[in-house]
Amino acid sequence: MLKKITRTLIAAASLALLADTAHAVDTTPGPDSNKQFFPIASYRVGPYAASGTSIWAGIIDYYRYINEVEGGINGVPIVWQECETEWMAEKGIECYERFKRGLNGAPVASYFPNGAPAAYALSDRAAQDKLPLVTMAYGRTEATDGRVFPYIFPVMVTFYSEASALVNYIAEREGGLDKLKGKKIATVYHDSAYGRETLDPLALFAEKYGFENIQIPVPDPGSEQSAQWRHVREQKPDWVFLRTWGVSTPVAVKSAQRFGFPADRIIGDVWASSEEDVIPAGDAAKGYLALTPYPAGTEFEIHKRLKQHIVDAGKSDLRDPKAFGSVYYNSGLVNALISVEVVRQAQAKFGNRPITGEEGQWALEHLKLDNPALEKAGFLGLVQNLQLTPADHEGGGAVRVQQWDGAGWNLVSDWVQADREALRPLIDAKSEAYAKEHGITPRDVGTN
Repeated sequence: MLKKITRTLIAAASLALLADTAHAVDTTPGPDSNKQFFPIASYRVGPYAASGTSIWAGIIDYYRYINEVEGGINGVPIVWQECETEWMAEKGIECYERFKRGLNGAPVASYFPNGAPAAYALSDRAAQDKLPLVTMAYGRTEATDGRVFPYIFPVMVTFYSEASALVNYIAEREGGLDKLKGKKIATVYHDSAYGRETLDPLALFAEKYGFENIQIPVPDPGSEQSAQWRHVREQKPDWVFLRTWGVSTPVAVKSAQRFGFPADRIIGDVWASSEEDVIPAGDAAKGYLALTPYPAGTEFEIHKRLKQHIVDAGKSDLRDPKAFGSVYYNSGLVNALISVEVVRQAQAKFGNRPITGEEGQWALEHLKLDNPALEKAGFLGLVQNLQLTPADHEGGGAVRVQQWDGAGWNLVSDWVQADREALRPLIDAKSEAYAKEHGITPRDVGTN
């Protein structure tokens, strides 16, 4: 996922030196000063455009629904605008600089960089500009620690939580955590910062539960994996955790079939869990399992509302109607929901008006989505319960497991929760090392 991350970050750092360093959002009154601005850092062109198109459709469809059906967020209309990033750090920074002060007087409450390269490159700017970054299922795991990262929010699930939830799901399938002893779990991973992110938590749980932890890297771009899957065949693992991205996922699934490893013993991670990951693999993908914080499907209440008011009314941003309810479309809905609920949370404290970045930061540190709130929004079952605090910027840590039947995804689990208590010392050690390296004094957030 973090393709050529080192090179892009070096380029991003160079660009950062030239960029405007003004703080905060410009709240100068303008023609849209009574509206809330939601910037969309998109990638409709480039190697990841196929997945991005459905994401932006989900986001825009939900914003249209909020405006046209609910009359805005407590009466505050939404305005949005896209900026093309091509999933590149340099362009991601340009879009951030363009949008951070708002649009025509409409302020920004939170910023979704929608790409790991930009998320990493913008880490230091977030606090400087007092504009919270929200990175759902990607970005810095250590940003869970709000003491060190007050303006970065890896909301919902981090890679550490994903690894823990994987172990817990396998334990369920094997009959309990005690049954993991002596089992073999192999991780076939994209050899990048993204792919290596789960090395530490898997080592932790391997020691704790006694399973053999086999790590098999796949060089970018992953278009040839014979050596890796020959290794899998030799090791004979009980399960394979597939942490790939883009073209490397269908290649992995087809290679697994070629070397005789069953698809129903492979569990893909969040970035190997979409229709785009399995359809190119054809019959080889039947039975393949995947973790996701935003499962596919149209049986959720929000889809019924959107179909009636947006899709059937001819107002959807979807180019392909078959993508309605796809993993990436639903991920767009979930991203949009979080951005809207941040504003709603802030309005409860600051009043029913447009919200600034500093107010959005407060709202994120107090964001709570329980079953009644999710049911009211139409997202019950599609989104896990969330409770963020100043100390905990993830707030969830659960995934659902879905299985591909050759034509679509079927949910095969309820929410599988990570062991976040066991993970926290790893996260704190990583965040404290970051603080020391960058001269940051951790905030005192009390016992929250």
